[in-house]
Amino acid sequence: MYIDKEDLDELEFPQLLAEISPFAYSPKTREKILQLRPMEIDEAELSLKKTSEYLSSFESSNAIPFDEYEDIESELKLMLIENYRLENSAFIKIKTITEQIGRLQKFFPTMPETFPTLLEEISVLEFRKEIIDKVDKVFNRFGEVKSEASPALKDLRTEIQHAKKAIQENFNRALTTYGQSDFLDDIRETIIDDQRVLAVKSGFKKRVPGRTLGISKTGSITYIQPDSVVKHYFKLRENEEEEKKEIDKVLRKLTAELAEFQPQLWRYQIYIFDLDLTRAKAKFADLVNGILPKINRHKTLKLKDAFHPLLWLRNKVENKTIHPQTLALTEHNRIICISGPNAGGKSITLKTVGLLQLMIQSGILVPVHPKSEMFFFEKVMTDIGDNQSIENHLSTYSSRLKKMSGIIREADANTLLLIDEFGTGSDPELGGALAESFMEFFYDKKSFAIITTHYTNIKLVIEQLPNAQNAAMLFNEETLEPMYKLEVGQAGSSFTFEVAEKNKIPRFIIHSAKKKVEHDIVNLDKTIVKLQQEKYEVEKLKTDLAERKESVEDKRDNLQKLNDQLQQKLFNFQKLYEEEHRKLQFGNKIEAFIDSYVKGKSRKDVVKDFVKILEQEKFRKIGADKDETKRLQVVKRKITQQLKKEEVIEKITETNEKLEEKRKTDRAVWMKIGQRVRITGSTSVGTIEKISRNKVIVNYGTFKTTINSDELERI
Repeated sequence: MYIDKEDLDELEFPQLLAEISPFAYSPKTREKILQLRPMEIDEAELSLKKTSEYLSSFESSNAIPFDEYEDIESELKLMLIENYRLENSAFIKIKTITEQIGRLQKFFPTMPETFPTLLEEISVLEFRKEIIDKVDKVFNRFGEVKSEASPALKDLRTEIQHAKKAIQENFNRALTTYGQSDFLDDIRETIIDDQRVLAVKSGFKKRVPGRTLGISKTGSITYIQPDSVVKHYFKLRENEEEEKKEIDKVLRKLTAELAEFQPQLWRYQIYIFDLDLTRAKAKFADLVNGILPKINRHKTLKLKDAFHPLLWLRNKVENKTIHPQTLALTEHNRIICISGPNAGGKSITLKTVGLLQLMIQSGILVPVHPKSEMFFFEKVMTDIGDNQSIENHLSTYSSRLKKMSGIIREADANTLLLIDEFGTGSDPELGGALAESFMEFFYDKKSFAIITTHYTNIKLVIEQLPNAQNAAMLFNEETLEPMYKLEVGQAGSSFTFEVAEKNKIPRFIIHSAKKKVEHDIVNLDKTIVKLQQEKYEVEKLKTDLAERKESVEDKRDNLQKLNDQLQQKLFNFQKLYEEEHRKLQFGNKIEAFIDSYVKGKSRKDVVKDFVKILEQEKFRKIGADKDETKRLQVVKRKITQQLKKEEVIEKITETNEKLEEKRKTDRAVWMKIGQRVRITGSTSVGTIEKISRNKVIVNYGTFKTTINSDELERI
């Protein structure tokens, strides 16, 4: 991809990289981020996928085990020198990076669905545990060479310990002896050159045999190392020198052994640098709500709720609102011409599109709605802002014409042009005609472009071109305040006289200006204002009606459900009442039989009457069953007739069931912990934290929610 440094500066791309850079662990990675430039689509798409996967680890408990590290590039170059010895810290750095690779190779395979691209990258590395084992054999956990690193070193350190112990014991003995003889000063002892010495009164120095190491400033004290200590001290120094030589020998050997793994260590370092870069991009994406939109190979760009990331960061600090923009560019709608008043957000819209395009082509996630789509351009060319050049003695207009000349030479069907205040800087009529010719040239070249203008002739030409569209930054006509919302499909008014009136320009001057302007232009501007306001009111009314309709439908559904519930309850109560009443009557009859039997009626007559009642109940039950059977037959007949009339509906239902079954099958494949999802119809993206049967807990970062799995869709 080609883009000039001046265009990068106009779109504030270096400032964006400066925001990402501090997230990297290594200074070399930070420098690499500052040098990032747009790349080929395959390379950029791979980088985007890795960054998106790393970002998902922040939104769940699946933290990637990647920590701060120190690079080993210089060590890798030096270790190949024959008989070279690395420093102690270098071995620890080599071990740390190798351990990082080992942890990552164990981690990513545990979640292949969540980190497929990162897993593929780490899988090609050959993990050599021998590197860690060799370093651990020589160094302890504090980075010190172990005594067990070699037999000779172990013997030397044993002798050193013995010498130190002998020095300690003999010195303490001498201290006690000469202390009792009153040969020592009040301080008794001190340290000179890391050696304990006796503080002997100078008058008694000949009475204390040993090595004199110094005298006090006044000369009253002589510092003496006792004879009984001297021989052990020299033995200690001799052993310590031998120890240094042995350590040097061990580390040279270890350096040579690790040099055999230099190719693998190079790959480890390159991988760690790249993962550091990916992590930094992911941390920035997490800060600005960046996501990976759909990347098209065909020329379709659809930005929905797109934010300018740097403006978002600034407004967040200042607690200001930022307004997202929505627009689309396709082969059938290549040019968008934005008009409207100054300070309404036209330039910011241009910069937002340009910066997001540079980000996505540099492998950086962008702050847009998940349903957005983007494709790659070969060139992005801009003309934004005041380009007056003091050094070259060029006016703003001359400078812009010079830049336009370069754009004309380079523009083609794979170019995105971003031009602010198209055609301004010269005579309105002549400059407008020249701008119109520029635009027709770009249109014929099939370039993609977003331009801003106040020229009416440009707006009119755009209306006549089939693959171009007018757009307007909305403005509240009553308050004369910008709404910072882009409305595609209509031209906007500059609100020249209205804004002048708001800024306390005298009305007589405004009326005079209106008289000087051609009547048709004033009427056209008024018509544009009126249409813009009416469209805004229609959209607002449409939104209100849709909300009310939805509310009414919800209430109607709720009332219908309530009515059905009440009808069911009434039916149940009626049934219960009839059953209880029948049982009560039956009980009364039994009570009458008991009374008649008590009063002397024969058992035979009582049983005879009781059997009659049983026969009546049996007949009633059989009759009720027959009635129920008839009723069911009637219902069955009606259902059969209805089914015959609705064969088409049955087929549709069957198709829907198959589709639902397929969705369930697909859902079973991707419904895993760590998967990024959203509720169907929603824009908020979360991560699956727990799955229990058909219930799923989704983590949105600041809160969690439990929802049915069939209400979720995959991101």
